[in-house]
Amino acid sequence: MDSISSTTAIFAAPPSLSSSFYSLSTAQPSFTFLRRMNPRRMEALRASQVDAAAAAADAKPKEAKLWGGRFEESVTDAVERFTESISYDKQLYKHDIMGSKAHASMLAQQGLITLNDRDSIIEGLNEIERRIENGEFNWRTDREDVHMNIEAALTDMIGEPAKKLHTARSRNDQVLTDFRLWCRDAIDKILKSMKHLQVSLVTLALKNDGLIVPGYTHLQRAQPVLLQHLLLAYVEEIERDAGRLVDCRARMNFCPLGACALAGTGLPIDRFMTSDALGFTAPLRNSIDAVSDRDFVMEFLSANAITAVHLSRLGEEWVLWASEEFGFITPSDSVSTGSSIMPQKKNPDPMELVRGKSARVIGDLVTLLTLCKGLPHAYNRDLQEDKEPVFDSVKTILGMLEVSAEFALNITYNRERIQKALPAGHLDATTLADYLVKKGVPFRTSHDIVGRAVALCTSKNCQLLDLSLDELRSINTVFDEDVYEFLGVENSIQKFSSYGSTGSACVASQLDYWIKKLEIN
Repeated sequence: MDSISSTTAIFAAPPSLSSSFYSLSTAQPSFTFLRRMNPRRMEALRASQVDAAAAAADAKPKEAKLWGGRFEESVTDAVERFTESISYDKQLYKHDIMGSKAHASMLAQQGLITLNDRDSIIEGLNEIERRIENGEFNWRTDREDVHMNIEAALTDMIGEPAKKLHTARSRNDQVLTDFRLWCRDAIDKILKSMKHLQVSLVTLALKNDGLIVPGYTHLQRAQPVLLQHLLLAYVEEIERDAGRLVDCRARMNFCPLGACALAGTGLPIDRFMTSDALGFTAPLRNSIDAVSDRDFVMEFLSANAITAVHLSRLGEEWVLWASEEFGFITPSDSVSTGSSIMPQKKNPDPMELVRGKSARVIGDLVTLLTLCKGLPHAYNRDLQEDKEPVFDSVKTILGMLEVSAEFALNITYNRERIQKALPAGHLDATTLADYLVKKGVPFRTSHDIVGRAVALCTSKNCQLLDLSLDELRSINTVFDEDVYEFLGVENSIQKFSSYGSTGSACVASQLDYWIKKLEIN
């Protein structure tokens, strides 16, 4: 029983165990056992008990919660750690302070607080904002979230007037006001980054005037297209992504402040005043809807997820085209990375990560949808979990947009390699079918004729342009000398004329549209 492990085991035994070493009343080692102990160990035990008693005497009582009036006990440390959100929602501080200033001004206007109270509150909030931005503010976990940290700090600073700030306001409507303001600003940042990527893609297109590349369907050679046309396809997609965010912002821009916990208030507040002060379109009509709604966040994350998928597809194309098998593009060293073991490697890692990070943005949307699917009206604490997916989605999509634009400005299209690759795949076959249609041949018949011409080329290991007129006429006598004006990728490109097509004139018109819309010099 003198071994250290045995002593430790005895001291760890729960008080309920029946043991000769423990006193039933104190759950401390019994006197008999202490007499048997080595004097040095006995002294160490006494010292540790003195230290524990001193620590207990020095421990400060927990600060009373702002909501703690009906409670007789403090929450446990484990509950406090589990339920806090200050570790991530403190980034809402600017919007929380903005909302509180508007609320205080409205309360004063309505005679619910004095003008002096309002001025004290606003001056205190300004000082708190200054401290936060200078890194001087003490964020406390025991104050749970950004709202209670700021309110408690304001109370410490100015006293009684701060206690009036929460008049006719709940954290339920407060947090949603902050969150809508934050999301609104986030959308504006994303829209700016989207435009930057669009400008980068149009700039890349302008650098590659006239370059023809293989167009693919099923990842198989299909038809020739101008590279500019392909790049502008991504510009169009991002424009729709931006449109979704603009629409989302418009639906989001309604004010929940004043809805309180769920039922509103009997105090004479003016919700229209706070709504106007914060730049909202109007107050939300239904107070229950105001505090339980998260569809504005779902819509936001859905728009981000669609954008992420578009960027992932762009990333996949560039990763493929940078491979040795394609060799169509060469990224500069400034947007490439190497291998820790293979000295020759030059990897387009940024676009691989764009492709990979799209999974996070999609996952953020799924998280929120799953979070909300089983919640009754109105507010539930589950909804505290709505913020981290949004913060992550916004941070990730901004990074994806930024690095995609950076990559676009730092790649070179390998014209010689692309031109050598163009003859393969009979890219002009559909143009040849169009030639036959213009000769009066029904399309299904022309499709069959060209299919047989391609089969002949395959047997001869040549291109359609290489077939003689006699060989073409052996398939169908409708062919004439002018057929060669439709063969070859250059001729094929010139024959496209429908609106939005890859014809040179059509693409020039599209480029001109985007240069003007994006205000590119």
